[in-house]
Amino acid sequence: MALQGIKAKMEQLKIDAEQSSATIDELKAKVKQLEQENLAKEQEITSLTHRNQLLEAEVEKVEGAHKESKAIADESSHHSSQNEALQRRLQLLEDEAEASDKNLRETNEKLRQTDVKAGHYERKVQALQNAVDSWEKKHDELMEKHKKAEQELADLLAEVGGL
Repeated sequence: MALQGIKAKMEQLKIDAEQSSATIDELKAKVKQLEQENLAKEQEITSLTHRNQLLEAEVEKVEGAHKESKAIADESSHHSSQNEALQRRLQLLEDEAEASDKNLRETNEKLRQTDVKAGHYERKVQALQNAVDSWEKKHDELMEKHKKAEQELADLLAEVGGL
């Protein structure tokens, strides 16, 4: 019986050894599988890290482009407001030019009317000057006649006084 107990124990140890060997084989397979999964995860991490770096670089580019776009938009807004101010100034200058043009036309019309009146008055002055010259000539002739008449009267009085 002791032998049978040893045999049974040996048999049991053999079965336990086989089970342990099977468990070891399963665990080795599981370790190998986990190592492969770990390797795959590390490769995925490496891939994701690289992709993350690319995305960060792309984000920096987009942020740079965004800053540039914002600067351009601000500049455009500034140009737009400056353009509006220049448009208002241009409108004011055009209005002033129109008013000046209207004023110039009115002044030219008044000048033309003044020239017409000046010509009319020059003719009147010339006519009056001619009339004055004519009256002066008549006055001179009458003065001459008056002097002759006075001389004749003086002569006549001297003759009459001598008589």
